[in-house]
Formats: sequence, C-alpha cells, structure tokens
Amino acid sequence: MSTADRGSPETSGPALHVVGPILAGPEPEDVRDELWVLDGRITFERPRHTETATVRGWVLPGLVDAHCHVGLDDHGAVDEATTERQALADRDSGALLLRDAGSAADTRWIDGREDLPRLIRAGRHLARPRRYIRNFAHEIEPGDLTAYVLQEAHRGDGWVKLVGDWIDRERGDLAPCWPYDALKEAIDAAHAVGARVTAHCFAEDSLPDLVAAGIDCVEHATGLTEAMIPEFAARGVAIVPTLVNIATFPGIADGASAKFPAYAAHMRALHENRYATVRAAHDAGIPIYVGTDAGGSLAHGLVGSEVMELVRAGLPTKAAISAASWSARAWLGRPGLEEGASADFVVYDADPRDDAEVLLHPRSVVLRGAAR
Repeated sequence: MSTADRGSPETSGPALHVVGPILAGPEPEDVRDELWVLDGRITFERPRHTETATVRGWVLPGLVDAHCHVGLDDHGAVDEATTERQALADRDSGALLLRDAGSAADTRWIDGREDLPRLIRAGRHLARPRRYIRNFAHEIEPGDLTAYVLQEAHRGDGWVKLVGDWIDRERGDLAPCWPYDALKEAIDAAHAVGARVTAHCFAEDSLPDLVAAGIDCVEHATGLTEAMIPEFAARGVAIVPTLVNIATFPGIADGASAKFPAYAAHMRALHENRYATVRAAHDAGIPIYVGTDAGGSLAHGLVGSEVMELVRAGLPTKAAISAASWSARAWLGRPGLEEGASADFVVYDADPRDDAEVLLHPRSVVLRGAAR
C-alpha cells in the first residue's frame, strides 16, 4: 500500500519539514531523505498541511552524554539556577539525553521543563567514608551498601552509581572501596528490582571483583588491563571513558606528588595509556559510550569534544558518533529517529561522519519538536 493510499497524517499545528540526509542509524540503509515533525513527533509520511517550515542539513538523533552530573559542581549540590544553566549548556551542544551519573541535588523538577534535555538519573553516589569528594556521596560502610543501593535504585531512573575506587591515604595510592561479598549482594539486589549498576573506577585493582559481581558498566575504566579486557567483552560490561576528564590527571598528579608520590605516578601512567586502553577495548568489542563527567570540575556542553577524543584514541569516526547517538540511545532504552518518536535531533551543516569536529557546531537543535 502506498503512502497516498494510507492517507497522510494530520496535525493540529504547523509542521516542520526536515530535508536530510537523515542519519537514522549507522548503516547506509538507515539514511532517509526527509522527515516531518508533527505535534512534537517524528513522521516519515508527508502530512496534509500547508503551513510547513523547512530545515536542511545532516541530521542526527539528539546526542547522549552518558556520564554527567546535573545539579553538581566541585563543592556539591548547586541551586536550581545553576542547574538550569548546566542543562542548557548541554542542550545547546546537541546533548538532549543525559545519564546523570550521580548527583547530590534533587533534579526531578527538570522533568517538567519542555526546553531542557531528558534526564536519566543514577541517584546519589555511594562511597566509603572519606573515600570520595566531600558533599557528593552517601558515605557508608560495606554492610549498608545493599540498603543504599535499593534506596537509590528507587530514587533514580534505572541506574545506581558506586564509587569503586579512590585514593586510600594510608596506602598512598588508589585502592578498591568494597569487598566482593558486599558488591555481589548489592548488585544482585539492584538487578532484582530492574536497576543497572555502574561504578567509578580509575585503577586496575577494583575491576576483577566488580566484574565478577555482575557490574553493568564502568566509568572512566583507565585501569582496564590486557587480562580484564576479555572479561569485559565476554560479559558485555560497557565503559564510558570520559577522556575529556582523564585529561585532568596530570594536574591532579602535580598537586598530589609531594604528599602521595605513588598515587601521582599512578595517575600519570593511567593518563599516558588512556588512548591505548580505549582502542584495545574497542578492538575487543567492549561497548563504549560517550560521557564527559561534566558537573564536577568540568563545564557542561562537551559532548562533541568527547567524541573527538574517542577518534583520537583510534575509534573510527562513525563508531565514535554512534557512541554518542545511535548505540547510546539503544543502550539507555530511548528511541532515536523513529516513526512516532519525540522529535529530539540535531542538524549540522556538514556530514559529521566525515569529520567529528562538525559536532562542535550544530546549526539547529530540536527538542520535543521545537527549535531551541
């Protein structure tokens, strides 16, 4: 049956006609010539409507920042005005779907704002006492981990965030935060209520227990070793490298070298190996997604810069873009450029598959069907 036979959709308001290429997926067969926005939703059928504005360019689904912190700065929770500025910076960069990987702020009010990105929360960080940034986390002992994981699973949107390792001042270096038994019990409990668990990890030592306990994702993953890469790949454990944040490691090392020389040397080594680590993970088939770690010491709106970092690490440009769009949306269970989906997309003047730098300069950002 032809489109004409089915009849074209009707709408109660003006339509937006978007002339592509519409990059609805990574493969050539996924590319469409055009789409329309009707009542805030995508359709690939021409509407019966005379009021139509036209936008032209290369179109991607709204980008994903899979590791940021909305409502947080390097001192802890911030007020709503600051939170709004953070979310707007992400939106204007083209990041329209954010996985908030831990925040001390109550950001549920964002859900009522049509002009702000969609947010998937991981609740508040769970850390050991004095083993993370002050004012960020619930600081608890291992015996309380399961109860707090369940608490944050119910407060979040399907994710829970653990601090898997941090500097141990007595040891003078990075060290794991949780014993295996506590991890296993807590992660099993999260899975039983339908939540996934991710963990902040810089170093090597925390990874074996986390993976054996059933962790779903590891943030940063700079300590991913040759021995652990096959384990991640076999179990489908994703990583979010946050390379724009790993760029700060030399400065962290410089500040710590006098008091904690082993920690400083470790951080420098992790930084030096960052690209090789990510490239090896990609080559092994480990799922990789784009995240910036914005909201601590980093500004929001860096999603394009993180894609470029993945390219520098050795990922093909299309794979790096997918890590911030098609595959990232599928991983988080959110639609892309599909019939009937919310019209959340970004328009560019050139093909980002040829040069990831194009992502730094969106021509138009459309969120919930409106140009923002």
